[in-house]
Amino acid sequence: MDEARRLIRLGLWWTLGLAALPAAGGAAEPVAAGGRALGTTWSLRWVPGPGTPDPAVVQREATALLEAFEAELSAWRLDSALHRLNAAAAGAWLPVSPRLAGIVAEALDVAALTGGAFDPTVEPLLGPWGHGPAARTGPPPPPAELESLRRQVDWRRLEVRADPPAVRRARADTRIDLSSPAKGRATDELSDLALRLGAPNHLAAVGGDLRAAGPGTTGAGWPVGIATPGTTTAAVARRLHLRDAALSTSGNDRNRAPIGPAGAGHLLDPRSGRPAESSLLSVSVRAATSQRASALATGLFVLGPAAGPALADAASLPSLFLANTPAGTLTARATGSGWEPEIGPAPVSPHNR
Repeated sequence: MDEARRLIRLGLWWTLGLAALPAAGGAAEPVAAGGRALGTTWSLRWVPGPGTPDPAVVQREATALLEAFEAELSAWRLDSALHRLNAAAAGAWLPVSPRLAGIVAEALDVAALTGGAFDPTVEPLLGPWGHGPAARTGPPPPPAELESLRRQVDWRRLEVRADPPAVRRARADTRIDLSSPAKGRATDELSDLALRLGAPNHLAAVGGDLRAAGPGTTGAGWPVGIATPGTTTAAVARRLHLRDAALSTSGNDRNRAPIGPAGAGHLLDPRSGRPAESSLLSVSVRAATSQRASALATGLFVLGPAAGPALADAASLPSLFLANTPAGTLTARATGSGWEPEIGPAPVSPHNR
């Protein structure tokens, strides 16, 4: 039950053949490792087979991987590479790891695709809206402060190169937040670790980001469900079988800071400087990597219920948009292929209305 509640909070629910679904052809039950990292939970589940790794080895290797990942990319640690990057002199190239350069490059690509709805330089806005290491409480930022902060945010002031890997900030007030693509990249690296350790049939998860490989326990992939936002039970709005692909879900209905009477969602619109608020409840995106899916899900959510699906259609992005109607029902709009039939409209909790 605790696992179900956790997945509901993340906007995801998946069945792993443990009880709800039979394993195809008598496949073995999945084995699991998991813990906490990057401010959220992580898990790695795999179907045993020839050369299957010892669960204790997977737990140890995955924990070490994520600890190193957090040391490099944590926004909370003063000794992290990300913190040093934000504190570096403007206009100079700062050498970074290939990992960090790759995350920044992906972030800039998604920023360009979404017209700045996703922006890795959004960090100055986080604290005033109650999020991140400098989170504050109380009233929303006054208009003059908000406009000043908004002018600090512009992904076009950030540059990256791959060889040698380095990042350059054009201005001293350009500060980077990579929380969305970084969690996706961590999910990808967990998946890569499972492959290296001899578990090719697996499902990796960090927070609301998933990456699956192999046929799962059913032969058709890992059964995954997108949770109905705002519910307190494992209600599923849409299902699919995930195989050799990633899925990420973003939404603003749960992680709300005590700013103003209604609270402030953690997904901010870099173009306005305000939390992204609309009839959208969540956006889920399928992609080859979780790093890309996570950034895209955030950008499409910020774009909103009209521009988000329009971009997803135009760019052929397999996406699922869950929205609230004035009548209090849940609507689902899917773009791209691979989504299984809609389960049907469901009531929306007053929390989201």
